[in-house]
Amino acid sequence: MRIQAARKLLEEKGMDAAFIASPANIRYLSGFAGTDSYMYLSGRKQVILTDSRYTLQAEEEGEGCEVRTIKGDRVYGVLLKELLEEDKVSCLGFEDNAMTWQTVKKLQDAAGDGKGEERWVPLGESLSLLRAVKDEDELEKLARAEQIGDETFSYILTQIKPGVTELEIAAKLEYYMKSHKAQEKSFDTIAASGLHSAMPHAVPSEKVLEKGDFLTLDFGCRYQGYCSDMTRTVVIGKASEKQKEIYSIVLEAQEAALSGLRAGMTGAEGDSLARKVIEKAGYGEYFGHGLGHSVGLEIHERPSLSSKDDTILRPGMIETVEPGIYIPGFGGVRIEDMVVITEDGIKNLTGSPKELIEL
Repeated sequence: MRIQAARKLLEEKGMDAAFIASPANIRYLSGFAGTDSYMYLSGRKQVILTDSRYTLQAEEEGEGCEVRTIKGDRVYGVLLKELLEEDKVSCLGFEDNAMTWQTVKKLQDAAGDGKGEERWVPLGESLSLLRAVKDEDELEKLARAEQIGDETFSYILTQIKPGVTELEIAAKLEYYMKSHKAQEKSFDTIAASGLHSAMPHAVPSEKVLEKGDFLTLDFGCRYQGYCSDMTRTVVIGKASEKQKEIYSIVLEAQEAALSGLRAGMTGAEGDSLARKVIEKAGYGEYFGHGLGHSVGLEIHERPSLSSKDDTILRPGMIETVEPGIYIPGFGGVRIEDMVVITEDGIKNLTGSPKELIEL
């Protein structure tokens, strides 16, 4: 079905074949999880182009694919040239958003298209967008990845105490996930305490946790290739009235979005569900990022819940719902769940508690 959908896309675009560079798209279309490789897809061929490090893996994982390996002077461009000649390709789609100009130029030169003839046509995000609606197998893997995140959050609550550093908390999060069937983290873990919590993408540091700190934990893992993503914010010790106020506004904003999201609305409309709650409370200037993004084989996929995204949400799409308020000199709060869009709402894959936790 996936290969058929990709071939239909190429036919609609008037392309004879595609040269695919994105590891996520290669894995989605073939099952091959190696890196530093390419895939060639035409109406009658599906070929993985790789080197000797991945030949056996490609033969094992690349369902229905021929495998061609570079060797000596038979570089990728030469293998591509052979395929273009075999298929008599006059229009080749290439993933311009996954390849550098230098790489494209080298391939064109080796394939005999050194002048950049019209045969090469950019594909943009079109192949990646085939991954927007998840099938049942993908949804099961995403749900399991998020479940590992829930289990990790329950564990980390037992490890948080004054005197422990942000780096230690991040390391414990990552170790627990990998010890419970996660392949790896899905992005760089965020453990941001005190004033650092006002930075949405703070890098864990040697700062020790102190009483009165907010601690924002944003983490995820990969399970059989698919990513999870969740955020929880807790308070070390007793929360101040200001901390309680900020937390309750963020939670109200998230709950408004979770109750209002559904298929048929745009990403921008989804974003506004939470944003207007925060703006009404007087903290609009402190919520600078979009409400969420899709997740799959990559941690950030399209469509997004953003004021700039008018994509229509469809059943089976995954979105994070992560409003936040970040106040310099005070701290910040973010609460994030990962959900599946349905016809009449959402299915929440995240089960961790969201009431304000004081440790």
